[in-house]
Amino acid sequence: MSADDAVPTGHLDGKVILITGAGGGFGRILAEMTAARGAKVVATDVDGDAAATTADVITEAGGEAIGLRVDVTRRADLDDAVRAAVDRFGRVDVLVNNAGVMPLAFFGDHARAAEAWDRCIDINLKGVLNGICAVHDQMIQQGRGHVVNISSIYGNAGTAGSGVYSATKAAVRVLSDSLRIESQGRIKVTVVRPTGVMGTGLGEGVVNQEAIVGITGQNTLRFGERVGRLVSGEGLRPEETDVDDVRYWAITPHDLVRQIVWAIDQPWGVTINDVTVRATGEDYVL
Repeated sequence: MSADDAVPTGHLDGKVILITGAGGGFGRILAEMTAARGAKVVATDVDGDAAATTADVITEAGGEAIGLRVDVTRRADLDDAVRAAVDRFGRVDVLVNNAGVMPLAFFGDHARAAEAWDRCIDINLKGVLNGICAVHDQMIQQGRGHVVNISSIYGNAGTAGSGVYSATKAAVRVLSDSLRIESQGRIKVTVVRPTGVMGTGLGEGVVNQEAIVGITGQNTLRFGERVGRLVSGEGLRPEETDVDDVRYWAITPHDLVRQIVWAIDQPWGVTINDVTVRATGEDYVL
């Protein structure tokens, strides 16, 4: 954790944050970054060892955290995680529904994509619903809480190759809107729509690599060339790695997570309701 990640603002200090999918990718970075600002972290993941590792990294750095094995498709697992958080820390202030998979595939791929699509619906949609249900009563009882749901720019529209994934991420937005309306004045709700971010492991779930065309559109050729240079080891040009340059095109997981932390690190009376995070020079068209 770098020094700039740990600058205190006061609104995260002492908050209890339960994060799904915290064993790696966005989730682990988010867990470490919020802990560096004083949050108490409940790191959950379907890989229990990975969740425990995240918690260990935080405690070794002087923070407070527990790691739990949680399968978000099982509501009982999330109920147990909330109970564990309350037993250890007394409450749950923030839930981040982060766990997700991205099985991009065309409808013509249905035979080989069917199982991955079922899992996508179970994790991306049912998992978010399970998380909301698990924390709802506890947050209402506390008198306040904050639910952060990770959607995607893919949720902005259906595209070739993203039908099922886009549908689950659009559903996350709709669930979030309903929760916000029902719980105004009691539970804050934030929807985060990340752009395509390399280095998080989400790409490993893609069923058909050609399905990426839906998000890159007319920029597909340029995107392929950029990724090709990256994969071949040629590296990125200086302007492509400088976050202060308008041509910066490949946002890093840390740059994304800083914006999620910003949305959480607000007074209870202020809600950052809907956040889309992009690299200014990216090739994505959604």
